[in-house]
Amino acid sequence: MKEKNPLRDGSIYLGIYIGLILISLFVPVMGLLSLVLLPVPFIIFTKRHGLGAGTFLLTVSFVILLILALPLAVVTTITFAASGVVIGELYRRGKDAFTVLLGGSLTFTAALLLNFAGSVTILDIHPVYALQNVLRESMETTEEMMGIFGDQGDALGEAMAVIENLPLLTPALIIFIGVGLAFTTQWLGSLVIRKMKEEVSTFPPLREWSFPKAFIWYYLLMIIVTLIGVEAGTAVDTVLQNLRPILETVMIIQGFAFIFYFFHSKKITMALPVMILIGALVFPFILYLVRILGIIDLGFDLRKRLDSKR
Repeated sequence: MKEKNPLRDGSIYLGIYIGLILISLFVPVMGLLSLVLLPVPFIIFTKRHGLGAGTFLLTVSFVILLILALPLAVVTTITFAASGVVIGELYRRGKDAFTVLLGGSLTFTAALLLNFAGSVTILDIHPVYALQNVLRESMETTEEMMGIFGDQGDALGEAMAVIENLPLLTPALIIFIGVGLAFTTQWLGSLVIRKMKEEVSTFPPLREWSFPKAFIWYYLLMIIVTLIGVEAGTAVDTVLQNLRPILETVMIIQGFAFIFYFFHSKKITMALPVMILIGALVFPFILYLVRILGIIDLGFDLRKRLDSKR
């Protein structure tokens, strides 16, 4: 195998990263794609040359962008480059895909919290309030348009309630964004690395996914405390409000994993569970059923019971 040269590789990946930064900042449409590609050069470089080399490349890119007076690029470096270094190092150590996802998620979440704190304290801009104002304007426009199609008051009312609660749900929102970015980054990074004929851990099929059983107890405890009732605006209420969407999402993923497992075990075409998944995005009430299925699967080991009857 040809010997890897850190200096040469570093120059190449630094150039790619700065190119992606410039596209992200100045090319509106392509910028969205290049934004999620930002960690990939650091993932590949760190996987090849280790944590020290990856950290050094991050520092060099930070200094160069600071000299170029691109403050937004500096912010993205803190967020995306740091996460790329962590994911690359975990890949280099041969960790499984879920461990890599956990490391990437924690890094993205920590970087988002740092950026959030900086935005509020230094720029006096609250990102969630800004998002809330944009969504309010969008909902007002939607409300006017939906009037053409009849009464949509319930759906719009629920959407507005979610928008009004966004500041309260800031911790959950940051976690969702952090995990989403980590998953997307890891997926893209693994695609590129495999194209380069290098080994990397990948996620198992969805049907094999399963969360630790402890999550069912967290979920039941949350339900019990909610039924008992807590005073609105208290710390306990804030924790519950943020735990609910996270734990409900966990149960939904568990439910879809069981659905895919069931159809696979029965040797039924995978088109049907895919249609259910797509249908749930269009008709949200399906998610309630999937969530219940996920709770039952996690609580009663439906997959083991299904196997025992085969």
